[in-house]
Formats: sequence, C-alpha cells, structure tokens
Amino acid sequence: MAGNTFGNLFKVTTFGESHGVAIGGIIDGCPSGVALDLEAIQTELDRRKPGQSAIVTQRKEPDTVEFYSGIFEGVTTGTPIGFVIKNANQKSKDYSHIKDSYRPSHADYTYDQKYGVRDYRGGGRSSARETASRVVAGAVAKQVLSEISFNAYVSGVGAIKLNKAHTELDFSLTESNIVRCPDTEKANEMETYIKQIRKEGDTVGGVVSCAISGVPIGLGEPVFDKLHAELGKAMLSINAVKGFEYGSGFEGAALKGSEHNDLFNSDGTTKTNLSGGIQGGISNGMDIYFNVAFKPVATIMQDQETIDKDGNIVNMQGKGRHDPCVVPRAVPIVEAMAALVLVDYWLMNRTIKK
Repeated sequence: MAGNTFGNLFKVTTFGESHGVAIGGIIDGCPSGVALDLEAIQTELDRRKPGQSAIVTQRKEPDTVEFYSGIFEGVTTGTPIGFVIKNANQKSKDYSHIKDSYRPSHADYTYDQKYGVRDYRGGGRSSARETASRVVAGAVAKQVLSEISFNAYVSGVGAIKLNKAHTELDFSLTESNIVRCPDTEKANEMETYIKQIRKEGDTVGGVVSCAISGVPIGLGEPVFDKLHAELGKAMLSINAVKGFEYGSGFEGAALKGSEHNDLFNSDGTTKTNLSGGIQGGISNGMDIYFNVAFKPVATIMQDQETIDKDGNIVNMQGKGRHDPCVVPRAVPIVEAMAALVLVDYWLMNRTIKK
C-alpha cells in the first residue's frame, strides 16, 4: 500500500490499523530548536479521541502519545520524530459479521478488490482512527508556526447551518460545547439533532469550517502547487470528506466580477476577502478560510442489503461503536492537516530565502 506519507519538506508517515497493537507516525524534516509543549499536543489528541461525549463513538481510548525520538529535553533535534499511540480498547468481535461481507459505502469492497486481503476489524487502515497520527503531526506543525492561528469549528450538521462569517464568531466558544460550534444556540440545536439521529440508528453528515489568520504573504507556488490546491488535497484525504471550498467557493460562481473582486487598500490588504486569503495560488496575508463537507458515517444500526465475497445478496446490520456524526471530532483533524500544508510551504519559503 502506497500513499502513507504527506508533505515535501515537513513529511509525516503514518502507520498502524484500528485494531492493531498501535498506530503512530514519523515526522521527518521538522526544524531543530523548536521548544515543544507536549501537553498541548496531548490536548489536541484529546479533542479528537473517542468517548469524549454522548454524541460520538463510545470506544474508550486514552489516546496517549509516546514520543520515541527527535526530541531532547523538550526541544526538537532536527532528526526524525517517532511517536506511537497504543490501542487499548479494541473489540474485534464486533466486526466478525463482516468478515466475508462488504459494508455499503465503506472501503471494504475496494480494499479487497485491490489488495486481495483486508483487515475487517474496524476497517483496518481505512479506519478514521488513523487520523490520530495526523493530529500529533499537525500539533507539532502548529508549534513550528507559532505566529499563525488555526481555528476550525462545526458550521453545519445535516440541514442545520451556522450562517455567519468567521469574522463574526468568538472562537473561544468553540470548545464550550460538545458539538464544537462557536454559536451556543446553533450548537444546542445541532446536539439535539445528532442525539435524535443516534436513537434512530442512523447517521448524519456536516460541515467543518476553518479560518487561518496570521499567514505570511507568499506561501504557495503557482501552477500545479497552488496553496489552495494542496489544502484541498489535504482535506479530501480525511476520511468521509466529500467536498472542499475556499473563499467565496461555489457561491462566488453566481457573482459578477465587479462584485467579486477584492479591491486593495494602500497597504496591500484588501477591502473584502472573497479570495479567501489566496490569489494566484499564493497567500496574500489575509485570512484563509474554507469549508470541508463530511458525509454521513457509512455504518448505520439498521438493516441493509449488501453482498458477500461470493457476490451473494445478504442482509447486514451495523454493530460496534460508531459516531452518529463525525464533524465534532473532525475539527482538530482539519486544523492538523491545514497546519501540515502551511508548515511545508513555510519551510519552502525559508529555503528559497536562504
């Protein structure tokens, strides 16, 4: 299986399966001399871990990260940073019913067809548990980019939408509720709806938005390596993501050029920011903001028809512990992937300037 490494100068390679002994990663290319706050890294993992509230999967994992290399006395040495997160609460028997069958809209069928073998316990490598390793790497990247602020939040659950620009929000409220929506009224509405969906044995999708401020001018390369193109790739690599838009996004397609153009102030900033902080594939110093659409979780606690490995039609009902809606736990993952993109381009710029 290829494609386990992300990044060019700041690279992260992840390994492990949902029900294996552990998951983990290796960060290669982290600059030396960065004083790491290890508690802050663990806090990022705690935001993603299962079992943290009544509206997420009840799998109980401490998700404690253990660093094995690349850090000495709390400071990065410039050598590869190796880390492990041990799996502590696997219930592989919950997946015995899909040993020979394929869950609809899951990776079971495609993995079996491509590789001829699959780890059916929790989806193996296709499980969203793999994203915990990304969160660790992204947390390190955030500390390298200490002048840049990453603020992701839930802006939609099903048909419930937070119709406010990121500039109108108080991000200090994001962690004040279990949905991670920085609007108390909408958060309560979303929470109630997710609980209702869970009782029905169903799932629902949603949207995570992200605003990045303090971004220096000049990150990104023209043509194929545009900053927004790499952000899109990063977000679309996250499990269950079905869409990405930045700046004015699809709504911008309905505007005229006279309405959409961001006019300049004398200092180079712009009066509006429909460009989403990126022009010509390069950051312009304004806030970068984007939306990430997540589909409903594929495993539902209802009867569905599917096929087994011999092509027979069989009935299946989901078992085990699953999220009725992934977006509350996806917030730190979105931030992590955004940080990994920006730190890579930041290092490229630093190399060019040298």
